[in-house]
Amino acid sequence: MKKVTLLATALAMVTGSAFAADMPVKALKAPPAPAFDPWDIAFGGALMNDYIFRGVTQSNHKPSVAAYFEPRYNVNKDLQLYIGASGESISFTNRAAAEIDIYGGIRPTFGAFAFDIGVWGYLYPGGTCYYGAANAFNGGLTDSAGRPLSAECLANAVPNANTLKKDVSFVEVYGKVNYTINDSFTVGATEFYSPNFLNSGAWGNYASITGKYTAPSTIFGSSGVGMYVSGEFGRQWFGTTDSFYGTAVFPNGIHYADYNTWNVGIGFTYKVFTLDLRYSDTDLSKGNCSVFTGAFNASVGTSPITGTNPGGNSSNWCGAAGIAKLSFDLTAMTNLK
Repeated sequence: MKKVTLLATALAMVTGSAFAADMPVKALKAPPAPAFDPWDIAFGGALMNDYIFRGVTQSNHKPSVAAYFEPRYNVNKDLQLYIGASGESISFTNRAAAEIDIYGGIRPTFGAFAFDIGVWGYLYPGGTCYYGAANAFNGGLTDSAGRPLSAECLANAVPNANTLKKDVSFVEVYGKVNYTINDSFTVGATEFYSPNFLNSGAWGNYASITGKYTAPSTIFGSSGVGMYVSGEFGRQWFGTTDSFYGTAVFPNGIHYADYNTWNVGIGFTYKVFTLDLRYSDTDLSKGNCSVFTGAFNASVGTSPITGTNPGGNSSNWCGAAGIAKLSFDLTAMTNLK
């Protein structure tokens, strides 16, 4: 009897296990996926010993500060819309208070290709007209529309007779593309076009190629410090200015000299901070640099006298420069959560 009982118990256990295996198992509910938030904001600032734009100092080779604010909307992982505003301290002949930039565009991505297409407005408020060239060389004394120059223009002149309009604000359309070769190497190209560069009446076109090498994250061990090396080679082309910048030889306007510019540098990153050390230069002569920039501190009579440079002025605003820039960059989605 005892054996029968044990056998029955064993059979019940086996049968029960078989039934249990056949019973449907209730799946555990997966945690809900985090909601996709398309909005983001990027912002940051920088301190640099020299503000260089396409090889030309905007701060008279003096320190400059900058800041930016950029709301973004991510349509999906491959398409971003953005608008932004930034500001930089400058030192122009017309004594403009600052450079204020307003911009916006789209950033589509296709595999290893990342594009950036948009419009950029450069505003220079608070300027004063300086028309030294008219006093010395151009007897027209009219603006680009043929109207007599204001008393303000005629009253202001720098000793070297260089010239700059009160308002040099302008707009560019641009396109950029970067191709990521691998985790370390990226190459790219840029194109900027303005129908009225620096409000001079001359069109401007800038194109460049870029390259960047990002070192492996382990190069400095577990310190969190990153490193990169990058460079750019570009060329700036110009049309002919309006008569405001005319000379005795070219009373209807002058043609700024086209030029090449290049820079190369090394950068170090740590969390949201970047220290960028860079060398920049152009092939503009000191005389052509003075004509283009209207530098208030250009020396007189030290460059060859030409139809566009009647005073033989020279400026170092377009020459070799070393740039040290410390910046920070944050985004709300990444850094402020």
